[in-house]
Amino acid sequence: MAAGEPGDLGGYYFRFLPQKTFQCLSTPETTSRLRQWSMLGRVAAQAFGFDQTFQAYRKDDFVMAFFKDPNVIPNLKLLSDSSGQWITLGTEVKKIEAINVPCTLLSMSFFNRLYDENIVRDNGHIVKCLDSFCDPFPVSDELRKVLLVEDSEKYDIFSQPDREEFLFCLFKHLCLGGALCQYEDVLPPYLQTTKLLYKDLVSVRKNPQTKKIQITSSVFKVTAYDSAGVCYPSTESHEQTFSYFIVDPIKRHVHVLYHSYGVGEMS
Repeated sequence: MAAGEPGDLGGYYFRFLPQKTFQCLSTPETTSRLRQWSMLGRVAAQAFGFDQTFQAYRKDDFVMAFFKDPNVIPNLKLLSDSSGQWITLGTEVKKIEAINVPCTLLSMSFFNRLYDENIVRDNGHIVKCLDSFCDPFPVSDELRKVLLVEDSEKYDIFSQPDREEFLFCLFKHLCLGGALCQYEDVLPPYLQTTKLLYKDLVSVRKNPQTKKIQITSSVFKVTAYDSAGVCYPSTESHEQTFSYFIVDPIKRHVHVLYHSYGVGEMS
């Protein structure tokens, strides 16, 4: 069997699931928020199925097989850096990087400390601060300071492990937005949109023994390289350009959440 055929990649075969839609990105409320945050038209979620038992320790084989699969190549969406149009992966992936993203949080109460620490007032208003700059983001309120400015006094209210959690990553991505982001004055729109995305992407089940709800998904932040360098999620690197693979080992689905930093749809 020639190298690069599915058989030598541990036998994972994928299929595109176009009928799986992500409500979180299509409701009128979310659409208008994404427009305000300059992310509309630059963010996408897609679903694929696979046919083998997923083993987290073999994530690299799994992700490599994904990028080589003939059902993925014509269907996986990304934004062209040159035209700004949605395209598919038109290049051969030679190498991948899949970083484990912890995904353990089951409640939005994780963010209550923003109120407790007076970053957000009880009425939901985000406390303003003197304008500064944390390249490439403007910082004009205490929320952005907590997200970006490592030597700010309240940065430590979220520990390093807190910041690695998928829920925190989603929240931060939404707060920072795209190139012409109009920031919110209040916190709830960020929290509501984060929660909708998280619930739509991440799978949970009730543990039969303990009766407790547990998360079954594994999450990876994914980068792919062709012979010229990084080809996915984009040839241009940016903190706000990302692709997360959220793998449900029970349903054998992988959800791909993609965003490319830039100027979102205006009207």
